[in-house]
Order: sequence, then structure tokens, then C-alpha cells
Amino acid sequence: MNEILFSGLPVTAELGLYALMIALVIGVTAGVFASLKPNTAQDYVPMSLAMIGICMPSFLLGPLLVLIFGIGLDWLPITGWGDIPGDKILPSITLGSAYAAYIARLSRAGMLEILSQDYIRTARAKGLPEWRVVTQHALRGGLIPVIAFLGPAFAGLLAGSFVVETIFQIPGLGRFYVQAAFNRDYTMILGTTVFLSTLIVFFNLVSDVVAAWLNPRLRDQFKAGAGS
Repeated sequence: MNEILFSGLPVTAELGLYALMIALVIGVTAGVFASLKPNTAQDYVPMSLAMIGICMPSFLLGPLLVLIFGIGLDWLPITGWGDIPGDKILPSITLGSAYAAYIARLSRAGMLEILSQDYIRTARAKGLPEWRVVTQHALRGGLIPVIAFLGPAFAGLLAGSFVVETIFQIPGLGRFYVQAAFNRDYTMILGTTVFLSTLIVFFNLVSDVVAAWLNPRLRDQFKAGAGS
């Protein structure tokens, strides 16, 4: 069992990392873009797409991408992992799309709160360009909810890749878990469950620590408590 776990973990971790990178790029870009002009078309369009991404399950999105880009257009391979160039694109997009939608909504909410702060108004009053106000002053505070979400997100990507790995025939932990369920291999099921549960607790802890470190108010409270 240990050999199966440690042979499937690198594949599942790589898939989760690619999916998280796609989710961050798409989600943060969409969320920041929407927050700059709230309650306008610039806000409604990306948030509507984010809602669609949240509502669409991976077992529907995966076959749909395979049908369009794999079979219809014949642009990308539809099975395997690292055997054919481009075979990591479709599973990464399938796994990361829902998390991109969550990150987009968190980014928008965090940026809206920060952009209404007094120091942002002061920066704008000084005549700074809007892109400098956003990138140098607002992003660090506005993305704190996203940072806090990264730990549970990556843990969820590792533990929630069962459907994607099965659809695209990826030799990761998720596929081995499904095979163990069909074969009634209870030892494998229990071992994988405990292993993934440990990873979820670890990444949640790391994300909470990083989010607390980035939040000045929490840092000050911690220093005050340590000093007393």
C-alpha cells in the first residue's frame, strides 16, 4: 500500500499544483477586474461566469472539454499524464475551474473592502495611477481571503481529484482510490483516507498561519498577547 500511495502522490500533487495555478491566475484576474467597477457590466460578466464555474461539476466539465478540444477540434490529448505533449492541460483546467470561480468571488469581495479604505482614498488623492493604487496598496490586503483559502483549496484539489483522474486515466491517488473501492480493498481505502485527511489538516494550518502573518491587525494582536 505504501508503494501505491507514494507512487500516486507525486502525480496527484502535480495535478493539484497545475490546477491551483490556473485557478489563481483566472480567479484573481477576474476578481480584481470586477472589483474596479462594481455593479457594472465589468463586474456582472466575470461574476456570472464564476457562478457558472461553481455550479458546473467536474464530471460534466471534463467530458465536455474532451468532446470539444479532444474529439471535435483534436487539439489536445484526452488521456494519460506526461506521455504526450499537452495531456496535462485538460485535466488541470477541469480540476481548477471550480476553484477559479471561488477565488474570483473571494478576490472581488476582499478588493471591494480594501478599495473603500481611507488609505486607498489618500493614495488616489495624491494622483497615483489606478494600476499603482491597486498593485502597490490594495492587492496585499485584498487578497488575504484568497491566501486563507489556498490551504483548503490545495487540500481539496488533492482529495477531490478522483473524478478527474478517472476521466482522464491519470495514475494518481484518486484513481487508485476508486479502483480500491471497486475491488473492496478496505486497507487501501482506509490508508488513503487517513493520508489525505492528514494533508487537509496540514494545509489548513499552513494557510491560517500565512493569512495571520499577512494581516497586520492579527500580527499586532499576537505581539500584544506575547508581550503580556
